[in-house]
Amino acid sequence: MGMPNIKRCPAQQPADASGKRVFRPTYAVWELTLRCDQCCHFCGTRAGHAHRDELTTAEAKDVIRQLAEMGCKEVALHGGEVYLRPDWLELVRTVREHAMDCTMVTGGKTMSRQQAGQAARAGVSAVSVSIDGLQATHDLLRGVRGSFASATAALTNLAEAGIKIGCNTQVNQKNYHELPQLAEILSHWPLYGWQVQLMVPMGRAANAENLWLHPYDMLELMPVLGQTRLRADELGIALWPGDNIGYFGTFEHLLRRDRSPKGHSGGCGGGILSIGIDALGEVKGCSAMSSEGFSGGNVRHASLLSIWNDAKELRRARDFHLDDLWGFCRTCYYAEICKGGCPWTAASVTGRRGNNPYCHHRALEWLRVHKRERLVQVQPAQGANRDTACWNVVLEDAPAAWVAALPEQHPPTPGKREDESM
Repeated sequence: MGMPNIKRCPAQQPADASGKRVFRPTYAVWELTLRCDQCCHFCGTRAGHAHRDELTTAEAKDVIRQLAEMGCKEVALHGGEVYLRPDWLELVRTVREHAMDCTMVTGGKTMSRQQAGQAARAGVSAVSVSIDGLQATHDLLRGVRGSFASATAALTNLAEAGIKIGCNTQVNQKNYHELPQLAEILSHWPLYGWQVQLMVPMGRAANAENLWLHPYDMLELMPVLGQTRLRADELGIALWPGDNIGYFGTFEHLLRRDRSPKGHSGGCGGGILSIGIDALGEVKGCSAMSSEGFSGGNVRHASLLSIWNDAKELRRARDFHLDDLWGFCRTCYYAEICKGGCPWTAASVTGRRGNNPYCHHRALEWLRVHKRERLVQVQPAQGANRDTACWNVVLEDAPAAWVAALPEQHPPTPGKREDESM
């Protein structure tokens, strides 16, 4: 998923002389390496050591050339940890030489003043630092004592170097209640944006049972996000919900009214506005996605343009049809607009895209008939990069005590219900 692009993508792609839309990626999210200096319990790629088959410097430079020729405007680099790749500054300079913005996502463990200054001189224009809760929670989730202090120091070092700074947070069972308090802490820095997104149970996260959010947890999470959005507005922080947050429940308009062209989710933008490249050269709509079922090809064997134009995995969102959906999503009122939400999240839980249980509207609909959905793992992930577990999504009676304890499911400000105004 990566950090949100600070210039924002256009609402739609241009048309050719015949009026047909021409799709080109304006935003690339690129995993440069799997090497990492932290050991996050929610890491979907199981990052740690560099993979022996990562793209070489020459191969990476050729990818940059191809992105520029396709009309890409911004390249967002992430890992693992970008600065642990020896040639990262050289690649940043190459991105800038091709007239594209270069941005980064970092855990910030060793983002010193010197490192930040090097990034600024090479041409990095913006960096999003991962902050995943208050100090104790962040350090626990990241598996490194002192990680929170390092990450917040990185924000200061980057800002002092003249680089625009933002934050991103992986939302899970351990940290979602801390989001309003975290907003207060983040207000100490001049952030261009703060992206929050759901932890997806892939890689290490697939076996982190204490971190999983169940689909029914959307009924507790979304009011917290609504409260956080209102407080973030007061603090001058632009809170950006990730593409797997939502969808079309009573908080949709509050969260997205000024964060997306139509004020609500429009489905996955992978293969429409964005392209993802992983450390081994696999090309996807989003670099966070699993390689299996989402990679359209590898840059070592085909050009980026041919993969973008021809691979069905990259064309799915462009060629969307209602019959691509199944289960609850196929019958949903918002199906044509939402398109099943985040396909990566859906596939990681159900085994295939097109039916995403992590949906606030869906949770509300089940609540109306006194039901809720939860996850039951039937087979754990086996330990490979980007692997997934095997799950059942169980529909069960909603316990009366749980229902009675749920927070208000409407924004804490007067006005229409957002799901009725779509």
